[in-house]
Amino acid sequence: MIKIKTPEEIELMRESALIVSKTLGMLASKIKPGVTSLQLDKMAEAFIRDHGAEPGFLGMYDFPNSLNMSPNAQVVHGIPNDEPLKDGDIISVDCGSFKNGYYGDHAYTFEVGEVAEETKKLLRVTKESLYAGIREFREGNRVGDVAYAIQNYCESHGYGVVRELVGHGLGKKLHESPEMPNYGKRGRGKKFVEGMVVAIEPMINMGTRRIKQLKDGWTILTADGQPSAHFEHDVAIVDGKPELLSTFQYIYDALGIKSDEEDEFRKKVNN
Repeated sequence: MIKIKTPEEIELMRESALIVSKTLGMLASKIKPGVTSLQLDKMAEAFIRDHGAEPGFLGMYDFPNSLNMSPNAQVVHGIPNDEPLKDGDIISVDCGSFKNGYYGDHAYTFEVGEVAEETKKLLRVTKESLYAGIREFREGNRVGDVAYAIQNYCESHGYGVVRELVGHGLGKKLHESPEMPNYGKRGRGKKFVEGMVVAIEPMINMGTRRIKQLKDGWTILTADGQPSAHFEHDVAIVDGKPELLSTFQYIYDALGIKSDEEDEFRKKVNN
């Protein structure tokens, strides 16, 4: 059953989401060749706790860490370890927080040092597909409208859209209804209504859409060993339209990146 949020609940969820946003922003300047994902995980856990929240992933389904850290051909659910990151790597950092009874959950794929141009394109297209999907998350539309927008955009660039892993509703539980796949047909699936909150998260592979799982029971990889990108935002329907609860702006501030990509999904304030 889909749980509709009140305006007050949405504001509590925004607080949880922004703790994740700030955590990713803190990590942005630390992600360099030579650092390990386990070191980054420890930084993130301390940061989240220092901001009055609990790590949302730690212990969830027995996951051993606070971050999902998935480099290169790892799609999602990578376990932090002691292997240093290398120049030219990419790494998806998926983070969750729990505060005031609600979860925040979103992700960003970072470049490590100098990354190949074809890999940069994969990251750019995947992030653009996220916003293409968010535009369709509005009152009266359906799950399939978001799914189709993401799938069509990524497949038009020749990329593989992962089928087995999906976005989801968000709230008092990390995973709520509805499921939000990144592939589908327009006009299909659950209808969106005011007060819905979801995590939209395209997981896009440079090559085949097929995946496999490591024996650790968590790590998902591309079947052909090519890179995968993952971006995720928390979004609510407010006044019939999509409104971001999370932001990548803290990341961009840390990295010196100028971007207006989120402007259309923010409330306009009259001066």
